[in-house]
Parts: sequence; structure tokens; C-alpha cells
Amino acid sequence: ETEPLTSKKDASDCSKGEDCKENGLLVRNPKSALRLAEDGNKVHPSQGDKGEAAQISNGYSGVQSSAPCNGEQQLMELEDRETWSKKIDFLLSVIGYAVDLGNVWRFPYICYQNGGGAFLIPYTIMAIFGGIPLFYMELALGQYHRNGCISIWRKICPIFKGIGFAICVIDLYVASYYNTIMAWAFYYLISSFTAELPWTSCRNPWNTGNCTNYFSKDNVSWSLHSTSPAEEFYTRQVLQVHRSNGLDDLGGISWQLTLCLLLIFTIVYFSIWKGVKTSGKVVWVTATFPYIILFILLIRGATLPGAWRGVLYYLKPDWQKLLATEVWVDAAAQIFFSLGPGFGVLLAYASYNKFHNNCYQDALVTSTVNCLTSFVSGFVIFTVLGYMAEMRNEDVSEVAKDTGPSLLFITYAEAIANMPASTFFAIIFFLMLLTLGLDSTFAGLEGVITGVLDEFPHVWGKRRELFVLGLTILCFLGSLATLTFGGAYVVKLFEEYATGPAVLTVVFLEAVAVSWFYGITQFCNDVKEMLGSAPGWYWRVCWVAISPLFLLFVTCSFLSSPPELRLFDYDYPYWTTVVGYCIGTSSIIFIPIYMLYRLVITPGTLKERILKSITPETATEIPFGDIRMNAV
Repeated sequence: ETEPLTSKKDASDCSKGEDCKENGLLVRNPKSALRLAEDGNKVHPSQGDKGEAAQISNGYSGVQSSAPCNGEQQLMELEDRETWSKKIDFLLSVIGYAVDLGNVWRFPYICYQNGGGAFLIPYTIMAIFGGIPLFYMELALGQYHRNGCISIWRKICPIFKGIGFAICVIDLYVASYYNTIMAWAFYYLISSFTAELPWTSCRNPWNTGNCTNYFSKDNVSWSLHSTSPAEEFYTRQVLQVHRSNGLDDLGGISWQLTLCLLLIFTIVYFSIWKGVKTSGKVVWVTATFPYIILFILLIRGATLPGAWRGVLYYLKPDWQKLLATEVWVDAAAQIFFSLGPGFGVLLAYASYNKFHNNCYQDALVTSTVNCLTSFVSGFVIFTVLGYMAEMRNEDVSEVAKDTGPSLLFITYAEAIANMPASTFFAIIFFLMLLTLGLDSTFAGLEGVITGVLDEFPHVWGKRRELFVLGLTILCFLGSLATLTFGGAYVVKLFEEYATGPAVLTVVFLEAVAVSWFYGITQFCNDVKEMLGSAPGWYWRVCWVAISPLFLLFVTCSFLSSPPELRLFDYDYPYWTTVVGYCIGTSSIIFIPIYMLYRLVITPGTLKERILKSITPETATEIPFGDIRMNAV
């Protein structure tokens, strides 16, 4: 309980730049002391801040009165930051963000490539000691400080503020290619509303003489140059890569894919333009629908002839693989990119939570759901691959050569086309891909929106709809290169280089800044204020040492052996590696640039500049009954 704080002390004692020692002062603020009024619900600034308009830390805003520190005060209302309507809205949003297209195509492929069931051991270890601690850390940071990825660094370690700008650039890169993959899925969805799916026969205008339909009733022979109807539909009708000579000659823009992408961005805009109040409702569909479809496809796949062959191939352990370093690298990279720290999304979503929300429980629940979804998706994919192997009379390893999007758009699409009720299963499958991608896009853009709006509240605070419109238009224009006939080559390049090493670097620096500069003790005290109990030694050790080493290990492994890119029959030239690294560097370059800028504009000697730059600028308010205290 708090007694009314009153004082008869003269107002002249409240000199400029100093804290009023009495007069209802609750706690010191590094910038301005907010004085508590007798009603306990309203505060007013010290005399030194009179006449200024300012945003109060922790996501609360108000206009400061020009009244001096005396009995005739004009009181200021604290305007609460927007919060989730319901706890389940937050959980579904985080699950929808973490569970994306990669869970369906990337995990099953990496699992069977790296030892089948044996891969689950390094995957689980990397999740426990690397992925989940980082996931929990971001949720706790966002919920406590209630700020986006840019302005939050004022309260943690200002010199690392460039991390926020780097995150925004990375999110824009992701939006420029990730939504194009959804445009492909949307094209497939529209094409599925026919009695006979267009990728089932070789009698279409886009087919070549090499098209071979081994599902036909006629006896056909499969040669080295044979291509399936599904492959030709994907490459020659949807992507039209035959009209491009590679990255140095992308060709024209596909108007069909452009319209598909335009519709997708329209859906995205009207889902997020009003904030988490609207997007929190949309995810009730986009986050739950994929699980219904996965269950239906799992049951259907399990009843197909030869399904057991695919499951056996998926889970059969190869224990020798555990001795290979690349298996552990793949496990670390998969769990990291699956959970998704480093994109500013977890910070943004958690910042709209109530202060005492149990983010520890949320981290465990959502990360567990994400990992289990990846595992179950493997059964959905490999039961169908086993069926394909049975029909082709080949080994599963021959059928499972396709990776990435090709696994979904060629192999799985072909299997669906040759099932009974193929039109129905095609429609629900591509609807599932769309919903998997949509809530991840909501999340990525919300990371940018929250970051910018919290950093520039006086510019964009009341113009969210306008800012979101400009952002979606920018992302659409940035996607034009991926809509060309050679756009698939651009998507592959961005997927490998624009996000991978850049995000790993961002999260590594984030973990170091929080654990070593802000201080692991301070961070654990913050968590204790929210949850009532401090994190144990396991979490402390992970945050201080294991998780940063985990990130450093994956980053160095990637940089030491950059991927050799190949898509369809196109081998990427050597110069694309240089271009790829330039794209990746273009985001993280903001971190050292801001560090130098910070040191230059800070007054004092070099030592004083460094100390000021690593000391939090503003306080974070914490709830205390009906009032809010500034944590120092």
C-alpha cells in the first residue's frame, strides 16, 4: 500500500535538472522526475521539463504541463499502450509466426539428410541450450521494456541501437522474397479449381516433348531427360524460368504472379493496419487452419500404399552422422530459424503483453508446439513420398531429391494430383501454405511497424494506417525482381544470404549486449519483477555463455563454407557469392555505423563517451498498484 505523498516544501527547491527530494517524488528518473499527485493516478513533470512534449518510457505517452512544481499543478494522464485483447491472441500470433513454410519443407528434408531419427538428438540439444533460451530472452525483454526493436536499446545499452535498424532492414529483405513464395502458392490455389488439375497431364501448351506421365495407364519409360507434368507446370507455367538466362538476364515480369502478390499484400495490409487488436483476431484463422489441414493430410497420407516406406526412410537412424560437424550446424541453424529470434517480432509482440504475463510459460509452450509441428510435418511429407516411390517403383531417396519449395510445388503437388479427390486435397493444401505464410508476414512487418512507431511516436504515432500502407507498398515494389521470369533465382539468393548470417550476427550481439553490458543480474531482476521469481542458474548460464557460443558456432560455420547455389539446371556464377555477402552486410553495417555515430555525438573524453553510451538513457516504468514507478 502507498500512503499519499505530500509536502510543504517550497517549489524553489525543485531546481532545473535535479530531482525533488520530497514533494511526492517516488523514484529518480535519469531524464525527468515524474512527481506523484495525491490521487495516485496522475503525475506531472519537474520544473526543468516544463513546456516540453515528451513520450514517457515504457510505451506510455502524455503531454507535459507547463505548470511549475507547486500546489496549482496541471496533471497529466498516462495513456496505456495497446495490449492484446486476450492471452490466446498473443499465443496464436507467436505460434503463427514461428510455424511457417520452413516447418513443412525445410525440417523434413534436413532431418532425413542428416541421419533421420538420429538427427533428433542434436536438434533437441540445440533447442534446449540455444533456441529456447534466446526465444525466452526476447519475450522477456519485449514484455518488460514495452518497446520495439529500435527504441528498446535506450533502456538496455544505447550504443547497440544499430541492432534495431539492422533488424528492420532484414525484415524488409524477407518481405521482398517470402511473399513471392506465397504468390506461387496462390497461383496453384487458383489453378486447383478445375475438375482435372493442370499438372496431371502432358497435353498443355507449356509442356515439352520430355514430359512423361508415369501415372498414366499407358506403359511409359522414364529416361534421364524425362520431366513430370508437375515439374513442367511449376517451372514453365508458374515461374517461366525457361524465359530467363539467369541472374544476369531475369527477363520480364509475370503479370499473373504480380496480381497474386498484389492480392496477398492487400490481405496483409487490412490484417495489420489497426494493430494487434485486428491481427490478433485474424490469426485465429491463419494459425489454427494449418493444423486442421495437417491432420487431414496426415490421415490421408497414412492410408496411401507405400506410406510406410516414406516413414521408415524419414526416421531410420544413421548414428554415424552424429560424428559429422555439419549435422550439428544444420540442427542449430534449423532450430534457430524455426523459432525466429532476431527479427524483432518477439520483442514487438511481447511489448503488447500485460506486465505480469507469464512469458516464461509462453516461451516453453510456443517453442514446444513449433518443434512438434516440424516433427509431425515430416510424417505428412514422407508418407506421400513413400507413396510416390511405390508408384514409380523407385527408392524413396530418388523421389526425395527435390528440396525447398520444389518439394511442395513439384513432388507433393504431383502426389496430390494422383490421389482420389485430388481437387479437394489440392485446394486445402495450398490454402494451408497461404495461411502458414500470412501470419509469418504479419509478424515480420509488425516487427518493423512497432520498432519505427515507438522510435518516432510524434511523427507516426497517430498515423499508423498511413505508415503501414507506405510499408506494404515499399515491400511490394521491392518484390518486383522476384516476380520476373528469373525471379526464382533471386528468391534463392535472398533466402541463402540476405537473412542467414545477418540474423545470426544480430542475435549474437543482442545476447552479448543483454548478458554482458546490461548485465545478467539486472536482466534476471527484471524477470523477477514481472514473474515473481528470478530465472535459475540454467537460464543464466545459457544466456551468458552457451547461447552466444551457439550463435558464434553457427555463424562461423556458415562463413567458412558459403553455400554453392544451384536451382534447377542453373549453377549460380561465382560473383553471386560476392553479391550475396554484400546484401547480408548491407543490414548489419548499421550496427558499427551507429556505434561510431553515438561516440561522436556524445560529449566528454573517450572513456566518458563509452561509459555514457553503454549506460541506459531512460528508465522503464513498472506497475505498482494504481501507479507506475520508474525502474532505474
